[in-house]
Amino acid sequence: MIARGEIRIGCSGWIYPHWRGRFYPADLPQRCWFDHYARHFDTVEINNSFYRLPKLETFAKWRDLAPEGFRYAVKANRFLTQAKKLKDCAEPLERNLTPVRALGDALGPVLYQLPPRFRANLERLESFLMLLPRDMTHVFEFREQSWMDPTVLALLERYGAGFCTHDMPGLDVPRWTSGTVAYVRFHGAAGKYHGRYGQPALQDWAEWMEAQARTGRTVWAYFNNDVEGQAIEDALVLKRLLGLGE
Repeated sequence: MIARGEIRIGCSGWIYPHWRGRFYPADLPQRCWFDHYARHFDTVEINNSFYRLPKLETFAKWRDLAPEGFRYAVKANRFLTQAKKLKDCAEPLERNLTPVRALGDALGPVLYQLPPRFRANLERLESFLMLLPRDMTHVFEFREQSWMDPTVLALLERYGAGFCTHDMPGLDVPRWTSGTVAYVRFHGAAGKYHGRYGQPALQDWAEWMEAQARTGRTVWAYFNNDVEGQAIEDALVLKRLLGLGE
């Protein structure tokens, strides 16, 4: 019998000044925001690592802040995906993952977000997949339509890497999964990073996530529609629909 996988719901980041008064109490110091966030969610996606890779000591601090069972997903630095476009990445990949490992048991998947004008290149992707350490979970978010091809999914599956399904405007992204995970990013129902999803849409996703968990996959889902705290509201609704509290 296949063991049911976990379902983890969270947001893409937790330090948003405009969440003060909407999610964080108005008088709560920013240094206490993570504790408040972690009382409601068991995972978060670290986004600032995409723009500037934090030091090992910062990841170690985040590890120490995390309550038992909490997991961080980490967005790989854009030097790998936007500048190098996955080419000749052995050294920079190691440089990226070394500090990330300081999260220890609190580390969830590592997300590689590819650029919107980078067309499908199976040879480039496979050369990068061959470099990835197998003791970590790796997930790829493609932002160009040519990557939405079954041959890409098969290649990810061959190396045990995950496919990120998402709803970035202008793309038709299938609800695919590969490897040991199902990974979803909600970028906004009304546009880029804004717009509530509503219960009917989230109910549909909840059923899909339940089906994925029954296959043994771990489900990771993050809301990125941070405008007006909509990510928090939608994430809490999805948790309720899945029977995960709140």
